Amino acid sequence: MTETHRSRLLRLAKQVHASLPDFASLRVAGVGVGIAIALVFGLRSLGGLEPLELGYYDWLMRSRPHREPDSRLLIISVTEADLRTLQRWPATDIILARLIQRLQAHEPHSIGLDIYRDFPIAPGSSEFATQLQQPNVFTIRNIDTLVGTPAPPASPAAQVGFNELPFDADGVVRRQILFAEAEDGALFSFALQLALPYLASREIVPQGSTENPEWLQLGAATFVPLTPDAGGYHNVEADGYQVLLDYRAPQEIAPTISLTQALFGYLDPERVRGKVVLIGSVAPSLRDNFFTPFSSAARTSPRLPGVLIHAQIVSQLLDAATGERSLLWFWSERLERLWIAAWILWGGLVGWRLRHPLVLTLTIGISLLLLSAASLLLFLQAGWIPFAAPALGLIVTTGFVVSYQSYENYRQQQIVMRLLGQNTSPEIAEALWKGRDNLLKAGRLPGIRLVATTLFLDIRGFSTISEKMSPEVLLCWLNELFAEVTGEVLSRQGIINKFTGDGLMAVFGVPLSRIHKSEVGQDAGRAVDCALAIARNLQSLNQDWPQRGFPQMQMRIGIFTGPAIVGSVGGKDRLEYGVLGDSVNTAARLENCEKHRQPDDCRILIARETLLYLGDRYQVESWGPIALKGKEQMIEVYRILGAAPE
Repeated sequence: MTETHRSRLLRLAKQVHASLPDFASLRVAGVGVGIAIALVFGLRSLGGLEPLELGYYDWLMRSRPHREPDSRLLIISVTEADLRTLQRWPATDIILARLIQRLQAHEPHSIGLDIYRDFPIAPGSSEFATQLQQPNVFTIRNIDTLVGTPAPPASPAAQVGFNELPFDADGVVRRQILFAEAEDGALFSFALQLALPYLASREIVPQGSTENPEWLQLGAATFVPLTPDAGGYHNVEADGYQVLLDYRAPQEIAPTISLTQALFGYLDPERVRGKVVLIGSVAPSLRDNFFTPFSSAARTSPRLPGVLIHAQIVSQLLDAATGERSLLWFWSERLERLWIAAWILWGGLVGWRLRHPLVLTLTIGISLLLLSAASLLLFLQAGWIPFAAPALGLIVTTGFVVSYQSYENYRQQQIVMRLLGQNTSPEIAEALWKGRDNLLKAGRLPGIRLVATTLFLDIRGFSTISEKMSPEVLLCWLNELFAEVTGEVLSRQGIINKFTGDGLMAVFGVPLSRIHKSEVGQDAGRAVDCALAIARNLQSLNQDWPQRGFPQMQMRIGIFTGPAIVGSVGGKDRLEYGVLGDSVNTAARLENCEKHRQPDDCRILIARETLLYLGDRYQVESWGPIALKGKEQMIEVYRILGAAPE
């Protein structure tokens, strides 16, 4: 195989490897999906998501377009003004008898008295009993009359309905009971009793559904009973035959007149003829009111009177049976679980594939908007599907995957930084990490041009000294020195670019590019401060070493400030972070020049280019122009004596 073929195969292998999915992160996404499924389904099974689902259900109920008031109904309301007019409550039998008699004169379909009347209130008890015998007059009772209120004694059993309204854990009425079992047999609800005569006039009678004989069929509607886990519910008390209550907005239920007006004022016959009439209290003082899905958004009077809720139920029954409004439906538990799992899987996919914070945030936001839009559109078609569970699953899965990947990136960074830090400084390791994309794609970091200050340090006469020391002692001696030097460099934001055996190269001002002259001056000052600190440390070491059998040491330091190029140097098998440029060479020549001139243990030389950045912060001794090795032009050289007096 030729070298060309090998190169082509190598490039092809790299392309294939780059195109392969990240199976490690895919496994993380799978774990996130599993955790989210366990969490969401666990919370759902414990009922932890039911409040969120019901709250969103209420918002959906309020968000639908308003309907016109139901003209098939008429509500006779007992208001606070009526109570003041009557000057007593409960009203006497004669008042109710005359009200029913006046309504009957205008031929309503049915009249419902949503007022408990389990004992006579004279006068007029016989007249009231006579009116209750009319075949279209219906009254109320409690399902359990042993602890509740029984029906009026004069009412035929077939014309009595129970008026209990089931409410959820938050006190909101979202359901209705059509049938219930009592101690004396099966009972119809008050609203169903009122709706049946109206439907019978249109040849709609209750019967068993063809889909399931135990389900109620009224005209075009099949009333599918609620299950304990229907929609957003979990283990709801679904005793009896319950269905979801589909509300009209409270302000648009049906035409309403007060009790006083119906008794003593003008009563338009057309408002009564052929209508379903409900009589009940709306006075707050009588406390026959309940929370509804509209209560949380109501500015005043959040509770809805019971008679108006029964009117809501009657209106829903009539609409459903005549095909004017679909009954609220919900998916089976299996479909709901598939729906939730699909959004959890989508969250895992989003977390796996998307890494950019803005793109990730936008995708999650758009996904939640789509989920909300789907829920609303289906609800406009009378469908109630879970929202909180898939939304939570989406967020949890994405959050877990992103968080785990962030943790993995952090852990990998620490590993890489630790490995890089063994051969270079933490700053260079940080620069390499930040440029890891280029390292992984191109195999190298691009060069960056900047102005930096380079420091070269070398031990004078190292070869002669090392000949007289064993390798173990020599290494210990050097490590003590370089430990002090390294600490001084790093404490002044410098980096150790490399060790040269008996010396080192440090750079100040990389890897971040300096923009302003003052920043370059700060780097130059840090380099000189570092050199002075090294000189002081060397003085202390030279006092201590002879007592421990180590030789004393002298060193030379050269410092130069100028343009340089920083980036990766080398090939694919060996890569280093390099600092290159004429300024680096000049610093090395400054350290090496005039070796015979060693006025103290640590000689520090700088050039005029560095002095210009230092100003008058240091005492210097001019050595004049010196021809450095390999340089055509003379360099103005200065020796640092120390910091200038304050």
